[in-house]
Amino acid sequence: MKLPPIILVTGTDTGVGKTVTTAALTAALHQRGHSVAVYKPCQSGSVQGDSDCAEVVRLANPATAEAGVVLEEPMAPVPAAALDEVILPPLTAHAVRIRELSEEHDHVLVEGAGGLLVELDHDGGTLADLGTHLGDNAGFAVVARPALGTLNHTALTLEALDRRNLPVVGVVLGSWPATAGAVELSNRAAISSWAVRFLGAVPAGASGLGPADFRAQAYSWLEGLPA
Repeated sequence: MKLPPIILVTGTDTGVGKTVTTAALTAALHQRGHSVAVYKPCQSGSVQGDSDCAEVVRLANPATAEAGVVLEEPMAPVPAAALDEVILPPLTAHAVRIRELSEEHDHVLVEGAGGLLVELDHDGGTLADLGTHLGDNAGFAVVARPALGTLNHTALTLEALDRRNLPVVGVVLGSWPATAGAVELSNRAAISSWAVRFLGAVPAGASGLGPADFRAQAYSWLEGLPA
C-alpha cells in the first residue's frame, strides 16, 4: 500500500517501543524530505515526567508535536482522567485536530496509548475507532515485541484491525536485541512471512543514541517502509 498521510502507531501492548518507533518513522520520513507532525491523543504519566512528544522531539525533531490531553498518573487514560478529575476530549475533537495537522504537513503520526483497544474517551472510543473517524487518509503501524508471545498478540491486533476494515501500513518489531536468540529470530521470520508488510526492527537502546546518530540510522531500521 502507498504510505497514507496519517499513520496511527499502535502497539500489541504497553512498553513495546511505540514512542521510539514513532521517532524512527519521523526521522525516516524526514530523510525523504517530508514534513511530519506528531500527535498524542492522551499522554499519561506527566507526574513522573513522561512526555512521548518530548522524546520524539529530542530524537527526531518533527515539525510539530503536541498532545491532546496530558494526565498525571501513568495509567490508561480513562482511570487517569478520573484521578485528575479531567474530562477527556471526545474522539471527534482529536480527529478534527489531526485533520488540521494533515493539511499543514505531509504526514501526521498519531501515537496511541497502550494497545489498540485502550479507551481514549468517556464513550469507549479507542484508537481503532479514531482510525474509523479518519477514514481513507489513515493507516495503522503495529509495533510488536520480538520476544515470546508476540505472535499471538500481533495476530490478535491485526485481526481486530481487519474486522474493522482498517488498513495496516505494516508491523515493526520494537526493542530488537543486539544479539537475537532463537525465539526472536523465529518470531521475526514468522511475522515477515505474513501477508502484512514487515517494516523492520528498531534496535533495543536506540533511544540512547545521540539525536544525530538516531536520525542518520532510522531509515535503515525501517527498510520496509512503503513509498
